[in-house]
Amino acid sequence: MKSNNLPIGIFDSGIGGTSIWKEIKTLLPYENTIYLADSKNAPYGVKSRQEIIDLSIKNTDFLIHRKCKLIVVACNTATTNAIKDLRATYTIPFIGIEPAIKPAALKTKTNTIGILATKGTLTSKLFEKTSNSIGKEIIIKETIGNHLVELIEEGKIDSKEMYNLLSEYLIPMLNEGVDCLVLGCTHYPYLIPKIREIVGNRIEIIDSGQAVAKQTKAILKKIEILKSNTKLGTHQFFINKNKNVLEAILRFDKNNIVVNEKNF
Repeated sequence: MKSNNLPIGIFDSGIGGTSIWKEIKTLLPYENTIYLADSKNAPYGVKSRQEIIDLSIKNTDFLIHRKCKLIVVACNTATTNAIKDLRATYTIPFIGIEPAIKPAALKTKTNTIGILATKGTLTSKLFEKTSNSIGKEIIIKETIGNHLVELIEEGKIDSKEMYNLLSEYLIPMLNEGVDCLVLGCTHYPYLIPKIREIVGNRIEIIDSGQAVAKQTKAILKKIEILKSNTKLGTHQFFINKNKNVLEAILRFDKNNIVVNEKNF
């Protein structure tokens, strides 16, 4: 098979990276994809850097074995902790994702932005570097979204427990003048309706999905491995825990999709 027609590989600590996959599928409808959801080991954000690197290598090997031509690390924690090691280890191109602090810094009118992310992302060297690259006049309010990923992985997006946790994290940000909220985890876009219940339209919500899709297209084009025909892409999903939650997330994207529950 020509490399152009080989699939794009995407991995995340669970189902959250499907928010990135949907943006890629929308922008690149003819590309084939393979998505790996390592839900058994979610969340990555509470693990040590070495554990995150080891899991990222395992996920990469899984996707390379299935002949992926490019890998999207659709996980903020894995990107900020492991992508440098992945690029040093493999020759395949990698696309990473990190919190959209710079776009938020450009949009804020109060000079105060909030970021909701995992501990693994907020304590990484890459996040520190990105934070230090914006103007000192911008105040960043960081909040660790403890237990949010677990609830999403359990299919409890609309639960009272989720609402209470988000209120605990978001209301202090409102009180501190935050007018832009950066979603620093690919799971969190699925919480936007619930976030809106709490903050209304007082805060602009920013995530990285479209930017990652555009970067994926740009790299495929640059190295000349965009898919060479206009047949709609096919999409394989692999998950190692709770297939039903993933299928529920994908219920509006059923065409050309196969979901496999597999121990890996």
